[in-house]
Amino acid sequence: MCRVVVTGMGVVTPVGNTVDEFWDSLKNGVCGIDKINRFDASGLKVSLDAEVKDFEPKKYYDSMAEIRKADLFMQYAMAAARQAVDQSGILERDLDKERFGVYIGSGIGGINTTLREAQKLTEKGPEMVSPFFVPMMISNMATGAVSIKFGAKGPTLPIVTACATSTHTIGEAYRAIKHGYADAIIAGGSEASINELAMAGFINCQALNLAENPSEGSLPFDKRRGGFVMGEGAGVLILEEYQHAKNRGAKIFAEAVGYSNTSDAYHITAPDPEGSGAIRAITEAAKEAGATAGPELYINAHGTGTHLNDAMETKAIKAVFGDKAKEIHISSTKSMTGHMMGATGAVEAIASVLALENGIVPPTINYKEKDEECDLNYTPNEAVEAPLQYALSTSLGFGGHNACIAFKKIDA
Repeated sequence: MCRVVVTGMGVVTPVGNTVDEFWDSLKNGVCGIDKINRFDASGLKVSLDAEVKDFEPKKYYDSMAEIRKADLFMQYAMAAARQAVDQSGILERDLDKERFGVYIGSGIGGINTTLREAQKLTEKGPEMVSPFFVPMMISNMATGAVSIKFGAKGPTLPIVTACATSTHTIGEAYRAIKHGYADAIIAGGSEASINELAMAGFINCQALNLAENPSEGSLPFDKRRGGFVMGEGAGVLILEEYQHAKNRGAKIFAEAVGYSNTSDAYHITAPDPEGSGAIRAITEAAKEAGATAGPELYINAHGTGTHLNDAMETKAIKAVFGDKAKEIHISSTKSMTGHMMGATGAVEAIASVLALENGIVPPTINYKEKDEECDLNYTPNEAVEAPLQYALSTSLGFGGHNACIAFKKIDA
């Protein structure tokens, strides 16, 4: 079996469009949630979202023609991928492109393109629908575009598992490298689904928080929690076989050491209240990694701020780690970024890697009221220093999809 390490990272998020900006925001508890600005939301019950700010696609594309042919979720993915590739330096040395892959997922894909082209069809007729509609709309095209950009001809696929999407892409990429099918994979996820249709759908399935104050929008593990806040963006990591990375003198940020993929087989939206699938996912990833409970472990929780998820996830962590669960450092960075859907797992994996590298646990902000169902250490409001050695990042998606990825602090 091969060892797998992280050699590059890139992000586009509501709290920063570079890894340095993102980490600085997390450390300082910066909230990326605000009033909806992307469209007129006066007809909706919800008034908050977590939008990407000051995104400049021109930095990541060679021409405006390329940008016009890319849905926003593709643009976010390309930006994060280019950051990660540049940071890793993986293209600066000889690389077997047939062993270089891309696993980038999206929960929803090009929904903004779909809405725009549907309006053209209704108002102007079928002749006016763009010939680029299909390749801008389909969820695999972030992977396809990044593969084309970097000439990656190895294992290449998207994954679509709702909110667990990009934890699964990272985990499956980890397995592909571990078992010898690739030397390196660009892995992550992207989402750009902030629009009236998507928001209305999530409102009507009672998933979104209807609060009007940004500081009361995303409240993971807080008794006042009432749903999640929709976010957007992308996160991408370069996963690489350890010796391949060492041979080219790459900087290694952390080692990927465990992964699990399970299903609740319970309900299309609600998690299994007993958390059986989440328990198995956390147990299997932690066991593979050799991670045990204590102050050296950080869990970046799925922590959406919905009543059912947070209570179940707490129950699952306690079931896995027993009495020592209270010694674990836990936080939900969704309190700052909102729920970035198919991108959230990758962004939170990056937060986990940065926590290990820096020995700092990012906080769960705006935490005020303890809940008897959520009685663990959620790192309320302020980051803390800790001697971290392992990190687990969990993601739980509609349809009962559960994923957990484990990272280890790299030996000096």
